[in-house]
Amino acid sequence: MFKEEAVISGKTVSLETGNWAKQADGAIVYRCGNLVLLATVCGETDAKDGQEFFPLTVEYREKTYATGRFPGGYFKRETRPAEHETLISRIIDRPIRPLFPEGFFSEVQVFVTVLSADPNVSVEGHAVTAASAAIHTSDIPFHGPIAAVVVGKIDGQFVADPGPDAMSKSDIELVVAGSKTHIVMIEGVAAEYSKQDMLDAVAFGHKVIIEKIAVQEKLASKVNRVKREIKLRLPDPELTKEVFEFGREKMRAASSTKDKLNRQSHVDAVIKEVKEHFEKKLRDAGKDDKSIERALKEIKANMELLEYEVVRSDVFAKGVRYDGRKLDEIRDISVELDVLPGVHGSAVFTRGQTQSLGVVTLGTTGDAQKYETLSGLQSKNFMLHYNFPPFSTGEVKRFSGPGRREIGHGNLAERALKVMVPGQDKFPYVVRVVSDILESNGYSSMASVCSGSLAMMAAGVPIPRAVSGIAMGLILGDKDDFVVLSDIAGLEDHFGDMDFKVAGTEKGITAFQLDIKLTGVSIEILGAAIDASAKGRAHILGIMNKAIQDARTTVSQNAPRITQIQIDPERIGELIGPGGKVIRAIIEKSKSEINVEDSGVVTIASSGGEANDYAKKLIMDLFIEIEPGSEFNGTVKRVVDFGAFIEILPGKEGLLHISKMAPTRINSVRDVMNEGDKVEVVVTGVDRQGKIELGRKDLIASGQSRPSRFDAPGEGGADGDRPPREDRNGGGYRGGSGGRSGGGGRSGGGGRSGGGRR
Repeated sequence: MFKEEAVISGKTVSLETGNWAKQADGAIVYRCGNLVLLATVCGETDAKDGQEFFPLTVEYREKTYATGRFPGGYFKRETRPAEHETLISRIIDRPIRPLFPEGFFSEVQVFVTVLSADPNVSVEGHAVTAASAAIHTSDIPFHGPIAAVVVGKIDGQFVADPGPDAMSKSDIELVVAGSKTHIVMIEGVAAEYSKQDMLDAVAFGHKVIIEKIAVQEKLASKVNRVKREIKLRLPDPELTKEVFEFGREKMRAASSTKDKLNRQSHVDAVIKEVKEHFEKKLRDAGKDDKSIERALKEIKANMELLEYEVVRSDVFAKGVRYDGRKLDEIRDISVELDVLPGVHGSAVFTRGQTQSLGVVTLGTTGDAQKYETLSGLQSKNFMLHYNFPPFSTGEVKRFSGPGRREIGHGNLAERALKVMVPGQDKFPYVVRVVSDILESNGYSSMASVCSGSLAMMAAGVPIPRAVSGIAMGLILGDKDDFVVLSDIAGLEDHFGDMDFKVAGTEKGITAFQLDIKLTGVSIEILGAAIDASAKGRAHILGIMNKAIQDARTTVSQNAPRITQIQIDPERIGELIGPGGKVIRAIIEKSKSEINVEDSGVVTIASSGGEANDYAKKLIMDLFIEIEPGSEFNGTVKRVVDFGAFIEILPGKEGLLHISKMAPTRINSVRDVMNEGDKVEVVVTGVDRQGKIELGRKDLIASGQSRPSRFDAPGEGGADGDRPPREDRNGGGYRGGSGGRSGGGGRSGGGGRSGGGRR
C-alpha cells in the first residue's frame, strides 16, 4: 500500500492506493476529515472496431450509510442517481475528458463513491481530485494530474471546500479545476460579482489546486506505474494532405453559408463529393472493398478536420466568422411577452437560430421540490427545468426523460436566476420556470436564462433586475495568440477551444461556467473573455429591458393568491386539531389551501383574495380569547337531551342549555333547533378548564332568557336533575358568570345562594 498526505487549507488530505479495489486499473482511497471517497478507473486495452469517439463514462454515487441513515422511499437501497449526483458526475467528467490523448478510443470508466461523509467538507473539489489521482496512478494514458476546489467567501475571506452550513453564509460558490499552470474548468454562482472579484476567486482556488496536485504527484512517484502501450488512431498525414488540397476551397465555400441547416446541407454535399472522388481513385488503384471502407471513414474524419481548420483560419485571417459576423457581434434578438394566455407568465427569447420558450408557474409551499442528499431531506422553492426536444435541431430521434445534458443546462440557468429571486418572507410563492427549446443553434442554456428572466418579470415575480446570459468562445493560434468570440453558435462551439458561459445583471455576474478542450487557459485569457462577455450581456439586457423594464407589481390573475400569517409555534397544535380536524374544517369552509411551517408561518393560498381573507379570519379566530359577553354566529354541531353544542369558532364549541333555548319551557331540543342550524349566541361563562356556556343572543337582548331549570326554585334542585357526566365534561358545559364557579348558580342567572355554590 502507498500513502501520501498533506495539510491543505487547514485540513489533512490523505491519498492511499494498493489496499482497496486492487483489481481496478487504478483505485484511490481519499480522506479529508470524516470524508472518505473511493475513486476507481478501469479501461479497455483496445478500442472497439469502428469506434469513432472516446467512450468515457464518469459516475458519482453517494451511499446513505455514509451518514448513518437509511435511504428514503419504499426500497431501502440506493437506486438511480439523484439529480445532484448527476451534476457532480458532470463536474468530474468535464475537466478530465480533454486530458486523454487524441486518438485514444478505448472505453474508460471512472467511479467516485462517497463512503463516509463530513458535514464540514464540500465534496465536489475532492471528488475531481480523487478521480484524477486514480487515473494518474493507473497505467491508463492521461495528461494529468489535475485537481479541483470549491471556493466560498465568508466574512470577506475566501475559503476552500467549506461544508454546506458554512457555504450558506457565502456570496459565491465556485468549483475551480486546473493543472499546475492552467485553469481547465469553472462552474459556479455568485451574488453579482465583478470581473475582479471573480478572477480573485479563481486565483485563490488555483493556489489550493497546486497543493492538491503536489500530493498526487508524490503518490504517483511512489507507485511508479508504467503507462500501457496503446495504438492511437491518428489520421494518415499523406492522405490528410491530399484531402485538404482537393477539398479546401470547396469546404470554404460551403462553410460560408449563414443558415445552420442550409450550411450543413452544403457541407454534407462537399464531403460526399470528396469521398466519391477518392473512392474512384482507390478503386482505380486496385484497392479491395475493406481497405476502401477504412479509407472512406478516414476521409470523412479528414473533412471534419478541414472544416475545423477553415472556420478557425478565417477568424484569424479575416476577423470574420463563418456566418459573416464580427468577433464581438451578437446575433439578432427578439422578445415576445405573454404568449400563453392560460399560464402565470410566459416569454419567448430568440437569438439568431436559438429560441427558448420560458413559462413560469407560481405555487404554494406544498409545491416545493423535496429531495434527499447526504445532509438529509432538502426543499427547493425555486426550480428551472430545461427541455431539448429533437425538433429543435430538425432531427428525428428518440425522446425520453431529461439526460445529463438537460439536467446540467437547467441547473446552470436555475442558479443564474435564483440569486435574484426574493426569499419566502418577501414573496411566499414556490416558483417553477420551464424552458422549452423550440430551436437551437448553440447555447440554449443562456437563452433559457433570458427567457426565464423575462417570464418571471411578466408573472410578477419581484426580481430587482433582469438577468441575461451569453456564451463566449476562444480560438488559440499557433503563436500563443488568441481571439475571443462573443455569442458563439453551435459550430463555433464544436470547432473552438473554449466554452465559456456567463450570466448576470447590469451590476455583475450571477453564474459562470467554463470548459476547455485543451490543457487549460491562463488568467489573462479568462479576463479578456469576461470583458467581452460584459459588453455582450449589456447589449442583450438593453433589448430585454425595452420589452419589460421592471417586474409587474401583481401576479397574473391565473396565479393563486397567497397570504402569510404568523402564529405562536407552540400553538400550532390548536390550528391542526386532533387528527387534523380543525385545519381540514377551515380548508373546507374557505375553499383555500393552507400550509403550516414549524416556525409558525401559516401560508394561505386560493384562487381569489376573498377566500384568503376568510381563511385568515377563521385561523385568527382560533386564538381569540373567548370572554363572557362575546357574540358569535354559531352552527349547531350536536344535539343532546339537555341542550345543543354550538361551534362558535373552528374547533371551539360551547353548550347552549335547553333551558336557554326559548323564553318558555320546551320538551325537546329538536323542537327549536337541529344539527346544521345557524344561531346567534352570547358567551355567558368560561370556566377554568375552558368550558364555554352559551345563551341565545335574541333572548338575552330582549330580557326573555330564563334561568336553567336545574337552578330554578322548585324544579328539582341542583343534584336531582343534574345533567349526566357526559354533559358536564364534554363540549363546554361548565363555566360562565352564572356557573358553578361563581355569579349565581350552576347555570347562571340567580342560583341557590345568590352568589353561587362556590
